[in-house]
Order: sequence, then C-alpha cells, then structure tokens
Amino acid sequence: MTSLIFVKIIHIFTDSARGSQSFTPEPLLGSLDIFLFSLIAGLLIYWFFFRKKPEPVPEMKTQQIRETSFIEKMKKTNRNVVVFYGSQTGTAEEFANRLAKDAQRYGMKGMPTDPEEYDMSELSRLKEIPNSMAVFCMATYGEGDPTDNAQEFYDWMQGTDDDLAGVNFAVFGLGNKTYEHFNATGKYTDKRLAELGGNRVFDLGLGDDDSNLEEDFISWKEQFWPAVCEFFGVEATGEDSSIRQFELVVHNDINMNEVYTGEMGRLKSFQTQKPPFDSKNPFLATVTGNRKLNEGGNRHLMHIELDITDSKIRYDSGDHVAVYPTNDAAVVNRIGERLGVDLDTVISLKNLDEESNKKHPFPCPTTYRTALTHYLDINNTPRTNVLFELAQYASDPQEQENMRKMASASPEGKALYHSWVLDSERNILAILEDLPSLNPPIDHLCELLPRLQARYYSIASSSKVYPTSIHICAVVIEYTTKTERVFKGVATNWLKNKEVTDNGHKHTVPMYVRRSQFRLPFKPSNPIIMIGPGTGIAPFMGFIQERAWQKEQGKEVGETILYFGCRHKNEDFLYQQELEEFERAGVLTQLNVAFSRDQEHKIYVQHLLKKNKEQLWKLIHSNNAHIYVCGDARNMARDVHTAFYEIAEEVGSLTHTQAVDYFKKLMTKGRYSQDVWS
Repeated sequence: MTSLIFVKIIHIFTDSARGSQSFTPEPLLGSLDIFLFSLIAGLLIYWFFFRKKPEPVPEMKTQQIRETSFIEKMKKTNRNVVVFYGSQTGTAEEFANRLAKDAQRYGMKGMPTDPEEYDMSELSRLKEIPNSMAVFCMATYGEGDPTDNAQEFYDWMQGTDDDLAGVNFAVFGLGNKTYEHFNATGKYTDKRLAELGGNRVFDLGLGDDDSNLEEDFISWKEQFWPAVCEFFGVEATGEDSSIRQFELVVHNDINMNEVYTGEMGRLKSFQTQKPPFDSKNPFLATVTGNRKLNEGGNRHLMHIELDITDSKIRYDSGDHVAVYPTNDAAVVNRIGERLGVDLDTVISLKNLDEESNKKHPFPCPTTYRTALTHYLDINNTPRTNVLFELAQYASDPQEQENMRKMASASPEGKALYHSWVLDSERNILAILEDLPSLNPPIDHLCELLPRLQARYYSIASSSKVYPTSIHICAVVIEYTTKTERVFKGVATNWLKNKEVTDNGHKHTVPMYVRRSQFRLPFKPSNPIIMIGPGTGIAPFMGFIQERAWQKEQGKEVGETILYFGCRHKNEDFLYQQELEEFERAGVLTQLNVAFSRDQEHKIYVQHLLKKNKEQLWKLIHSNNAHIYVCGDARNMARDVHTAFYEIAEEVGSLTHTQAVDYFKKLMTKGRYSQDVWS
C-alpha cells in the first residue's frame, strides 16, 4: 500500500512539472490531485498515530512441569505407602485406592499411583523414606500380558539390574484361572522385585475373577495389614469409620457450557471432534447398520455397523472396538427417586488431597444424572467396601449389622455376601430398594461406585473390504434374577436400541480401536484353522473377508477352515448366508458347523475337530497352519485345547507332555492365537 502511494506522488509531481512547461498555464494542482493528497495525508496520519502497535513479546512463562518422581511427591506430602496399579478395566485401580485409604487406619499414609505417570526407575530410592512400602495391584491382561498402563514398568523390570535392597514390597495379582497364563503379571512382579533384592513384607495374593475376586482380595487384605503392622512395629488406630476422599461442591450459578455431559476427557469433545481418538477421546461413530442375526429362539443376536469416515481411525482384522455405553435412564431415575434428590443438580466431587493427581472421581463439574448415566457402574453388584461405607447410613441396626458383616472376611459374612448380593445379582438400586432404612447421601454413593467401563468387542469386519466401517457381533443379555428382577446387560441393550435412524435422528456410539495380536498370517498362503462358536465367529468374519480380498488381488491363499458352533441350525446359525456364499466361492475351504442341541447328544466344535484329526494334524504339523480360537474361555477354549492335545497324541504319536509342549511352542511362535473371555 505504501509503495503505491509513493508511486502516485511521483506521478502527480511529474504531471505537474509537465503542466508548468505547457504554453497554456494551468493550476499547479487539480481537484483530483488535491483529493489524492488528502487521501495520502489521511493514510499517513493513520499509519503513524492509529496503526496497531506491535505487541510486546510476552515473557516466557515457566511451564508447569508434571512431577515424575513419586519419591519426591511422597516426601512432599508425607506419605510412606505407595500403591501402584496395573489396571485395564478399573478393578486393580479400585483395589489400590482401597489399600491406600486403609493405610490411614493403620497410622500410615497411602498414595494410589499409576506407574505410567512416574519414573519407576526411582523405586530403589524408596528406602530414603522411613518405614516405607510399595504395594502393587497388578492385573494380567490378554495372554499373560501386563495392562497397558503397566507395560513400561514391566519392561523396566525385565531390563533393570537396580539394587532394591531395603525396598519393602507386597503384591496382589488379579487374574482368571480360565486363562492359561493365570496371574502371570502379578507372579512376575513379585518374583522379579525379590530377585532385585526387594524385601517381601507379605505373601503374593492371587485373585481369581473366575471364582470371586472380591473375596480373594478381602481375604488377602485381612491378613496383609496385621503383617504390615508387625513388620513396622505399629498398631491399628482403631479408626474404623468412613473416610471420605472427596468433598461435595454444589454449583448454583454456573455456565452450562462448562459442565460435562458425558465426555471422557476434554470438555465439549463430542461437539468438536479432534483426532487422534483413544480411551480419553472416543470418536462418535454413526450407526449405519443394526440387524438381528437369528431368526428364532428367545435370544437377540445382532450385527451393528459403525461409520468411521473422516475419523482417521485405522484397524486390522482381529482388532477390538471399545464402545462407551450409557446406563438405562429408567434405573437412573429410580435411584434419584429412591434417594429423593434432584438429579439435575450441578456438582463437583473435589479430592480432599490437594496433591493427588486424581482431582475428581469422574469428569467434573457435571450433574448427578450425567454421573449416574455415563460415568458410574450402577448395574453390577457392588463390592464389599461399598457396603461397608454405606452401612453407616442404615438407621435399622439389623440392616447395618448385615451390611458390615458382608464386608468382613468372616466365613458367615462371606456366605451372606455371596448369597444376598452375588447369587441374587443385586445392583445398587436393588440394595437400596431391599434395605428401606438405608439412605446415603447421593454424593457419597457417587464417590463409592466404580467407573462405568468401555466394552470391548472383536471387530467382525476387514478394513481391506470396509475401510470406513467397523462391524460388531453381539448377543443381547437379558434374564430374570433370583429376586424376580430383570437383569439387562448395559452395553448390549444400549446397542440394540441404536436404530439406524430414529425420526431423522442418527444414533452415534463413542468408540475407539484397541490393537490386538490376533492376526492373520503374514503369508496368505499359510492355511488357517478358525474355531469360533457363537459370537466367537466375529473376528473370523473379518478374516474370511480379507482372505476373499487377497484372492481377488491374485494372491495365493491357503486353506481357510472354519469350525463354528451354535445351539440350533434354524435359530442361531450366525451369518449363515454369508458363510455359505464364501464356501461356494471357494474362499472357505471347509465350513464345519456343530449344532449342539439339534440331536439327543450335544455336539460341540471340539467333537468336530476330533472327527477331522488326520487332516488337522497334517495341516498343523506339515503345512505350517495357524490356529485361532475365539469365544468362551471357561469351557470351550479349554476343551479345544484338550482336543488338540489328543489329536497330537493319537495321530502324531506324542506323549501328553510332548503334546502340551508342542502347542505351547506354537503359541510362542504366534501360530496358536486366542481371543477369549469368561
């Protein structure tokens, strides 16, 4: 702009000079020139007096650095017990919180800690703190793996040679006996810390989720604290009353744009979606398909399709999709009515420990309704610590006594908790309804209830065929309990009601993808043997779709064999048309189906495996076949294991020990993969 102005000035003076040489005199400046001079003068005045001054460079503010030393934090906050948790579903974290809270009852001060947030190589410094101890609540995930948040700590343990002499520790493991690598992470942590010179204060605890994880934890904890007291020479304070971790703040005058409405992390993240998408930042996928897979029977098996266009989410066949469900609105309303509260009150639960990294138990500020709908698990049976804390609010002495008894480690208490809570499947609403004198403050109830967790489903599609869509195969859980109440699975009933369109409204599902080691062979020419009864068929739909795609690309594709099982051919033969079409097209080399209840004697997939033992052994032993098992871990996966052992013994002439060893080696090589649940 400035250069144009000066060019114009030159033109004006040039024109004026030419005019003065003319024989006919003219005014030195014409009206146009006067106008232009005025404009220039105005622009120059604006430039010098009113232009935006360059902003001064702000001083660099010192960025608040997150404390990565748990030792310094313990010293600063006067803690002597640190409780680390390796948690995938929240249970280990919950146990860690309970242990840290219990420490106060024994004259100690605990700190629940996520190992992912700190430098675990500082563990050897723990002896700098007098009478200190590290407790580890370590869950085992997948096939003997550490949880995501404990992976770095696990890697550190494997690679370090630090001297942990003088470091006191104890470990409680969380696992499931239906899995081959039962409590592998807890066992390894306990063994490795001792190898590095750590001092084991109390024996390793092994919780079994297939039996009663809560009971295992209570039994271990009841013996753990007396051992700690003896070790450190301290006595229990006798303080057995409730210790609140959070205080209630009611927001009477707040901008509703500052209130969480179900987001997992960033406020308003559902309104303005930004990748990458993960557990703290799920993607809202539109439901583009929702159909019932079975034609008969009283169960509802469904196929759901989620649109991930523009999400930049990538997945591979065999991965899992995690979805965040919401609780039944009717149950939420009944809790509010039972406790006589306004569920739309805006509140925050603020940690009384200002130094804690966990400022709130769930995203705050929010409403009681949002907390009970999106953030808290109100459908499952509450753990014993919840009953213990709530007992003080029962005005009837007998009800209070029973609640405290159920929270104890006594045989009578365990039996009562097992029969009245677990066997009868009483959730928190049922407990409130069946104990009329129990009237807890809703804020304390919200503090005690565990977080509602994401649900994981094996993806039933191939990204090669459906790059912008993720498919889910699931069975809707609904049945009547011993108390004549109808139990409804949270996620499956929520998904069932996600119609493709509802009066023009498109339903969405908060989701993200979790990677899996359940993978097709690198070489398409390798044969694959897939065993997946019921909804265990899910990942194999993706596998088969991908093998079809590979074939279309002109690749050599090995034998593709499926063993599927269901109850009745005419009721729950999932994806029957698709599977039979794949068989006709030659993509599925063999489709073997066991209909367990269509004849007098039940037939399962393991029976069909034994029937084809010669062919299977040849494929496995000579043709480098990969085996995949998906579904129930408690019975099916174990029985399939046994069937393969017997095939190796009968056809391969191996001893039982050799057969077990043989298939363990296949697992190590990644040729025997499982995606199972209990």
